[in-house]
Amino acid sequence: MDKRSFNEGWQVAPFLETGELGVFKDVNLPDDRMLEEERSPSSEGGVNTAWFLCHDYLYRKEFIAPEVEEGGQLILEFEGVYRNAEISLNGKEIFKNAYGYNTFQVDITDYVIEGTNLIEVKVHNADQPNSRWYSGTGIYRPVSLYVLPKNRIELNSLRLLTTSYKEGKVLVSAKTTGDRPFNLQVKDRAGRVILNETIEKEKEIKIPSAHPWCEENPYLYSFLASFEGYEEKVLFGVRQIEWGENGLLINGKRLLLKGACQHADSGLLGAKTYREVEYWKVKKLKECGYNAIRMSHHPMTRDMLDACDELGVYVLDEYVDCWFIHKTKYDYVNEIMDNYDEDIRLLVQNAYNHPSVVMYSSGNEVCETALPRGVEFTKTLTETFKKYDASRPVTCAVNIVMNGLYAMGFGVYSDKKADKNTQAKAIKKSVGSEFVNFLTNKFGAEFMLTGSRTPLCDRKTRGSFANVDIAGYNYARRRYAHDLRKYKNRIILGSETFCKDTKAFMDFASKNPRVVGDFVWAGFDYLGECGIGAWVNESDAPSFDHGCGWMTAGQGRLDITGRLTGEALYTQVMYDAKPLEMAIVSPYENVSKHSASAWKLSLAMPYYTFEEKWIGKKATAEIYSKDYRVELWLNGKRIAKKKCDQKNGVTYINFKYVPGKISAKSYRKDGSFVAEVSLTTASDETKLTAEKEEIGRFTYIRLRASDSNGIIKPEVRGKILISEVEGASLVGFGSGCPYSEESYLGNEAKLYQGEVLAIFVKEGKKKFSFKASSEFGELDYKE
Repeated sequence: MDKRSFNEGWQVAPFLETGELGVFKDVNLPDDRMLEEERSPSSEGGVNTAWFLCHDYLYRKEFIAPEVEEGGQLILEFEGVYRNAEISLNGKEIFKNAYGYNTFQVDITDYVIEGTNLIEVKVHNADQPNSRWYSGTGIYRPVSLYVLPKNRIELNSLRLLTTSYKEGKVLVSAKTTGDRPFNLQVKDRAGRVILNETIEKEKEIKIPSAHPWCEENPYLYSFLASFEGYEEKVLFGVRQIEWGENGLLINGKRLLLKGACQHADSGLLGAKTYREVEYWKVKKLKECGYNAIRMSHHPMTRDMLDACDELGVYVLDEYVDCWFIHKTKYDYVNEIMDNYDEDIRLLVQNAYNHPSVVMYSSGNEVCETALPRGVEFTKTLTETFKKYDASRPVTCAVNIVMNGLYAMGFGVYSDKKADKNTQAKAIKKSVGSEFVNFLTNKFGAEFMLTGSRTPLCDRKTRGSFANVDIAGYNYARRRYAHDLRKYKNRIILGSETFCKDTKAFMDFASKNPRVVGDFVWAGFDYLGECGIGAWVNESDAPSFDHGCGWMTAGQGRLDITGRLTGEALYTQVMYDAKPLEMAIVSPYENVSKHSASAWKLSLAMPYYTFEEKWIGKKATAEIYSKDYRVELWLNGKRIAKKKCDQKNGVTYINFKYVPGKISAKSYRKDGSFVAEVSLTTASDETKLTAEKEEIGRFTYIRLRASDSNGIIKPEVRGKILISEVEGASLVGFGSGCPYSEESYLGNEAKLYQGEVLAIFVKEGKKKFSFKASSEFGELDYKE
């Protein structure tokens, strides 16, 4: 296959309010225009889009079309354009794609001319609000050009399906020009050819001594299909899915999904998608103990699917966030009825050959599921998925409390409210997810957990749940036992859950196989939906109004820089990735904080260095353990022992802060020792230090306020300035703080909990260096 990058040499210009084009600038793809826009209180996207102003843009690129033989094809593939893309070639509109998260192909064969061609892509994102989170603007994922010969395997027609993991049987099918036979070679992980077959359209083959694919051993075979000199390669794992009274089975064994919900943005890089960054995100989530990712609330990127295949992480691939009732005025509602069949076909086309994809979701928190029309549409979408792929189960993520409130008329989505909330002088009202989230933060997680148990919530979900393979419960763990008894054939997935419920879920699911998994909200923190789950100290955010200056939702187990929070340490223990962890709620956080988010455990972090004024003041140790007893030791003396909290797995011990070394030790019921973790106070000196991580073309450098041993000082504040960059470009700079007045594209950033992240792209083999300065020191970084 001749697949060429089509990412270089583009230009982009905004459409002005007059309708005219502004000044063009040179860009390479992926590109996110929104991240370069101004943030303003007048932003119509508001908290959804982190207060960025949004515009329409025109992308253009001149190119010489490669020669293609008669009967061949030139196909452009766009992996993601946000949104309502209109594609023209040499002045003629040839294609439209409305959904901002589809991978789609455009056949340009009959439109190219000899010499220079001009492709133009209009993107529309000025009609705000149209998303409930930061979407980015523009061609934010890669573009490729396929140069296909006359005799070929049709693009995306090679399909692989495991029919027997025990015998290593795989059903192989493909469409060739003229419907003629093609050759298939299968290679093992070492590159040895283990099978060579001739196939006419479709054939079941048998891989000798097959290694089944799973999270513990994500074994991938190379399937090389060839036809008349044309070749196409797919990495594929032998993996078979079953679901029923024994739960969700992968290769005959029960699978328990221990998952995280994940938005698409790349943190400081905005909406831009890069292969190596997608791999990095998957690796970080797996380090936290997660074995599954729910892409929220749109199809997963092709690169992340590849990463999940290779790293052994299961995928719940989701379609959309809205159906036929607007959540925001300009969202996808007006287009979905015309496009859902093609959208789902494209989603399945991307996912089909990936062993990591074990389930599809037709939607998220769509209150339509409480209505007769929505019940029927649930069935329609399930059937549409099945039409293109019957091998995987289908769910729909339903907020059960929201459905109950909808029935009572409280905070419901409606087209009228969506329209009113865009009017300049209107008093904007929280609706749907935002309304329920407001109540949850006000009254705590118990609001949703208890509210979900009402008979009304049951009545308003049973119809739609009967029309999916697996019922997706958002924040309704307390319903599980009741519904398993009442609905003997129902299989339950915690499609969105609170972090603190992790141990309770594991304890319950281990005894009830029809509960197949749990997806915490959220894995990484994400841009937009500002402050919705944040819990920050007043020193890091001047107000908690979620106004202009707020950047992220603030509710990730990892922040947007990839740093693990206390919740991530908790997850590692509850999912058995580690036996014991500890984080500290510092004295200043006990005194002054914003909010008390239901999505977070606390403000605890794995630090034990605080200002001298806090000596003798209250601090709290959060000890994460599933054992029987824990002890807290300070400077060699045991200061507390306590039975572990068997309900949530978090044992809280209050103590008075004294600098030095603090340790947690865990023990079994018989008194035998299990594990010990320690945190140490930094020395008095404060230095600016750097820690490097190479991520493909990117170099991630964490700049920290620490002592000479690298121990972070989380209370050190102030700005870091980067200057004199040589041999690289600074492409992202910021912290994990949910509030940030600085642009991620600048060269200044405020420390948050003692740290900021700088992202560089090196320029070839040039020597890389930069200078960083702060109030407490300077750093001359050279490689």
